[in-house]
Amino acid sequence: MVGIPNIGRALDRVVATAQNGLEVIRMGGLDTGTQPTPFRVEETSPMYRLRRYFPDDLNGGPPALLIPPMMVSANVYDVTPHNGAVSILHANGIDPWVVDFGSPDQEAGGMERTLADHIVAISEIIDLMHEETGRPVHLIGYSQGGMFAYQAAAFRRSQQIASLTTFGSPVDVLAALPLGLPANVMAPLAELFADNVFNRIAIPGWLARTGFQLLDPVKAARSRIDFLLQLHDRDALLPREDQRRFLEADGWVAWSGPAIAELLRQFVVHNRMVSGGFVIRDSLVTLAEITCPVLAFVGDADDIGQPVAVRGIKRAAPRAQAYESVLPVGHFGLVVGSTSGAHSWPTTSQWILWQEGTGPIPGEIAPMPDNPEKSAGSGVSFSSRVTHGLGAVADAGAGVGREMVHAAGSFRRTSTAVVRESVRTLPRLMRLGQIQAGTRISLGKLMSENAERAGHRELFLFEDRVLSHIEVNRRIDNVVRGLIQCGVRPGEHVGVMMETRPSALVAIAALSRLGAVVVPLPPDADLARMLRLADVVVVIADPASLEQCVEHAERVLVLGGGDVRSIPGADGDRIIDMEQIDPDQVKVPSWYRRDPGLGGDLAAILFTSAGGTVQQWPITNHRWAMSAFGAASATALSDNDTVYCLTPLHHASGLLTTLGATVVGGSRIALSSGVEPESFAREVYRYGITVVSYTWTMMRDIVRDPDLAITEHNPIRQFIGSGMPAGLWADVNARFPNAGVIEFFATPDGAAILANVAGTKIGSVGRALPETNRVRVAAWDVIEERFQLDARGFVREAASDEVGLLLAQTRQRYESGATVLRDVFGQHDRWETSGQLVRRDVDGDHWLMGSVHGVIKSADGPIFPAPITAALSLHPDVDQVVVYPVGTAGSQLAVAVVSPRVRTNALTVSSLRVALAGLSAAERPHIIWAVDEIPLSHSYRPLADSFRAQGLPKPSARVWYRDDNGRYRRLTRTVLAEKEWILSSAESPQQVRSF
Repeated sequence: MVGIPNIGRALDRVVATAQNGLEVIRMGGLDTGTQPTPFRVEETSPMYRLRRYFPDDLNGGPPALLIPPMMVSANVYDVTPHNGAVSILHANGIDPWVVDFGSPDQEAGGMERTLADHIVAISEIIDLMHEETGRPVHLIGYSQGGMFAYQAAAFRRSQQIASLTTFGSPVDVLAALPLGLPANVMAPLAELFADNVFNRIAIPGWLARTGFQLLDPVKAARSRIDFLLQLHDRDALLPREDQRRFLEADGWVAWSGPAIAELLRQFVVHNRMVSGGFVIRDSLVTLAEITCPVLAFVGDADDIGQPVAVRGIKRAAPRAQAYESVLPVGHFGLVVGSTSGAHSWPTTSQWILWQEGTGPIPGEIAPMPDNPEKSAGSGVSFSSRVTHGLGAVADAGAGVGREMVHAAGSFRRTSTAVVRESVRTLPRLMRLGQIQAGTRISLGKLMSENAERAGHRELFLFEDRVLSHIEVNRRIDNVVRGLIQCGVRPGEHVGVMMETRPSALVAIAALSRLGAVVVPLPPDADLARMLRLADVVVVIADPASLEQCVEHAERVLVLGGGDVRSIPGADGDRIIDMEQIDPDQVKVPSWYRRDPGLGGDLAAILFTSAGGTVQQWPITNHRWAMSAFGAASATALSDNDTVYCLTPLHHASGLLTTLGATVVGGSRIALSSGVEPESFAREVYRYGITVVSYTWTMMRDIVRDPDLAITEHNPIRQFIGSGMPAGLWADVNARFPNAGVIEFFATPDGAAILANVAGTKIGSVGRALPETNRVRVAAWDVIEERFQLDARGFVREAASDEVGLLLAQTRQRYESGATVLRDVFGQHDRWETSGQLVRRDVDGDHWLMGSVHGVIKSADGPIFPAPITAALSLHPDVDQVVVYPVGTAGSQLAVAVVSPRVRTNALTVSSLRVALAGLSAAERPHIIWAVDEIPLSHSYRPLADSFRAQGLPKPSARVWYRDDNGRYRRLTRTVLAEKEWILSSAESPQQVRSF
């Protein structure tokens, strides 16, 4: 009857619920009667067991290795026998293999496994499978298993790998962390946990399961409620019971602490899946060396492997063809469930067959699009979450909140960046401000502090080798013992002539640790005079510099040179091979004190040349620290950075800014065996270079190489150095649009340190760095070479855009690098002269005009070389520029020498005039001389010496003179006669030359 409940049906429902519930309690779930897919263990090792499925029905198809995540059981690829990965792949002609890492807590030594252990194991398996099948292997990975696949392919540089298929595997981890967590908060937390938690404990399987469920608590709760409400209907539950049991109990394994720590440190804190330069068993690895095709499955409702993070593979592996397949599922649904059975695995089978050349391109894949460089969201839209079933009120509110946050992303990113940089920069500036004459500060001390703090983290990267902070620090201590054995004492001036290699940096740090004075020696200068000026008796040299040093130095200590080396003439007295000294046999004297350097102590001596005379410039530890801390703050260097130290260490930019800033920032130091496009492109990706150092025109051959194998997707964020011509600067901006250029300027002794931090004004040296010496521009009579005074008799400060002499205020009385003047702008002030002429624009930025002695004094007034060099270097067909004077003061001629770029149009007189249009006629060179090539110094500075020695160039079709109207015409002998110009060199002042 209507309205009367069916008592029998209700009773049956209660009984069925009780029976099924009891079975779940006793057995952990309902008995589905399903059996695992048959497999055979092909290989067993302490790290893994290698399964080969369907051993009795091998189909001879292309081999595919399926890799599970560390915390998920290998059975994830066989959850349901008819809808699981291995079954579908086999049915489509693929030969499926699965690596089973087991549960680390049940394996001998399992809880000590590292991330690298897994990568090396996968590489070994690839060799084994290739040997067994004779075919390249297709790698397939889910979640972190896909990250393993990427890393193993990069580790092997794609050898014997046919293709990569990944499911929800993040690459650009910091671009979209799970649940939209902010990177600026999670990265420091990840580092904290890596260094202080997971180095002691691991994650058991139950905690891994709980953590996964907490990522989506609403869905987890609803799934359990649905299960309870349907507990009476066994037939409705059985189709999904295997999947439920896998997620609720059987599918989770423990996660070793070292592996978690390494994952957090390398791929969350430093995000090296994108930047490159992660380390696997002392080998440097980058995804940029993946060349095999990639298919990434993307869940548009995946809050763990979010679309933006997954699509990071496009940027990280620019040489690989990357495809994607987007599915309307969450993280787990990509590999298990009805959608994966109907789409994921059939598409994967078609992909493999297409790569094998035996099938068409799958219809459900498409080329992967580029991620915006600064994407505001994760790629998971609110509508996708609702469609996927996350429309509960609480989660909907969270989703709307995230979308609102993304809408205001620009403001948030700006404010958090400011806070982050403030947190990093302010302590450095505070420490710099506290350095006094008696403060212990030196290069050696800072490297000791870094070793204590960073320990086994990487420091030196060179020729694919990795040295940790501890290893480098130990090497420094050993070299100190060797120096003691050779009789070097604190305060002694010791020359260093070495290429920019690890041994050179170690030698300089060891001298600092000992308390000796470093005297870097350029190989292309007057070595004998430099040794006399700096009172150097002992020189440390590498084998390549030995012959040159022996000719002039009283004693030479040979260091470095690789494992295979021979030192001719090493007699243990005048020539000592330091590599033969056993540091353990050296008795350390009682006077030795580690890192004794004080702020007021002399740390180094650099050289410059003015008026053709070599001069020494002393650098105290305080001046060195001022440059180092200031440059580190300006470039925002941190331990996330890898700095490409290409700058010669005898150059002020190398010792004061590049090396100093890198040590202060705690960054990794990458070194190269040469500066040429092929190695540059390879090492930028392999080392994960984020900051590139330079001097002068060092970047010329690299950025102007049309075949440079670097795409717009590269890790470089900054170029730092000094002396870069304006034209080359513009080329760097064009070739690396996502990177900036920070041009530094420092007087040879470090009294004044300026930097163009914004990088928007090409050619400007910017402003004084915070907490460094204050600078002012004094009014200067460039013809008479003297200060201009005001009505009170003090020096007048130059007005905006007026050329004047750069002065640096000396706050420490023990600093005495150059001439120090008192009572300059007012009573009791102290200012150090720089010898450099600058102009300060209305914004307060400074522009170099040249040295005091480098002004060309023509009949029409002063001509400054720097603006001419900058203007001509911006000409699209000009490669190098030098400017020099000819004649006597008051009637000098300015000669500009230009060389053409390779594969460009011929230089024309009209185009050169246009390039100089920003200068008045009187400011332009009298003569422009086109030559095939301009020589460079060891630090890549264009040299005018050979041209200056010739005086005026001989008339030819490549020489033009400036007429009375400021236009350029061909120089002929008739013109020379009319103007009474003489074809011979004349005595003229030399420009200041910094080595």
